[in-house]
Amino acid sequence: MKRIYLASPHMGDEEMKYIQQAFDTNWVAPLGPNVEGFENELKEYVNVKNATALSSGTSAIHLALKVLGVKEGDVVFCSSLTFSATVNPVIYEKAIPVFIDSDYKTWNMSPKALQNAFDDAVKNNKLPKAVIVVNLYGQSADYDEILKICNKYNVPVIEDAAESLGTTYKDRQTGTIGEIGIFSFNGNKIITTSGGGMMVSNNEEYTKNALFLATQAREAKRHYEHKEIGYNYRMSNICAGIGRGQLKVLDERISKKKYIYESYKKAFENIDDIEMMPIYESPNYWLSVMTIKEGSSIKPIDIMEKLEKENIESRPVWKPMHMQPVFKGYNFFSDLDEGSVSEDLFNRGVCLPSDTKMTDEDLNRVIDLVKCCFVKNLNKESITV
Repeated sequence: MKRIYLASPHMGDEEMKYIQQAFDTNWVAPLGPNVEGFENELKEYVNVKNATALSSGTSAIHLALKVLGVKEGDVVFCSSLTFSATVNPVIYEKAIPVFIDSDYKTWNMSPKALQNAFDDAVKNNKLPKAVIVVNLYGQSADYDEILKICNKYNVPVIEDAAESLGTTYKDRQTGTIGEIGIFSFNGNKIITTSGGGMMVSNNEEYTKNALFLATQAREAKRHYEHKEIGYNYRMSNICAGIGRGQLKVLDERISKKKYIYESYKKAFENIDDIEMMPIYESPNYWLSVMTIKEGSSIKPIDIMEKLEKENIESRPVWKPMHMQPVFKGYNFFSDLDEGSVSEDLFNRGVCLPSDTKMTDEDLNRVIDLVKCCFVKNLNKESITV
């Protein structure tokens, strides 16, 4: 049977033009016209002053922490419901992550839990050096409330927009709302460079420092001179060429992702046990995620196994960082008096195929299989989406 992916690379018509230019001009190593072009074109798209193209979203978070001065022993507040790449750079710097729960309105950082964490930090005279807010599955966090809290304590926000390129919050592009924003162009993201990332900011000093560190911290001398440790974090000219072509179809990809989400929502609207991820502001719909109501006889694993047998990829919601063995022992602040929102979403959630190459036939195939789990004697005729 044809494989249906959760989210896979989707090439357009422009990528090869830029790649061929790189080969024709022998700009195949890191740096080159495509890198500068990709930075400028992305800056224009999201309306930000400065951008640095890097080897990954993880490296972008790492450099964001570095330029904000995060050092050993410093505290960094971080969304718990995320992928570990959000938190790993905190550990690279031997800093201390403190995990913040989600809320049900956005599935992103809970302002209530964030305030509780700050109250505790004030009591212990240990304010965080930064707060990393994740835009989960392409959806914006509640930045008005989050920034109100962070600004009160003069703590900068790093916006992990790895999954949310093209998402807007009150007419502002995500990634440009905090002091520093990061994007990922991993193969499963809404656009890809095969692997890569971008750090953006309206603060020129941050991006100048990040660029310096990303190019091995080489001093401006004729000879090679280094006064501090740097990193090999720059994006290659070939990867940047892919990104330039992909950026041209970003709006088209967002429209298809929205179509997929709305098709699922309409198809499942009469199944009481299914709830789709709530929509907050203007997401890019990167992944369509459903939750199964508590008490249902059907569990997420039933859905995933049924799809797997039909060669269809799905996955659980991210396992929260405060539940991960590697981060055992770090503080966590919940949105709830008992349990946590992030743990509940992990226990009840399923990420459904959201690949922009899916046909209506593919989409109907997924819908039919999910509905079969809940509806007895389902009519096997294809459902119109």
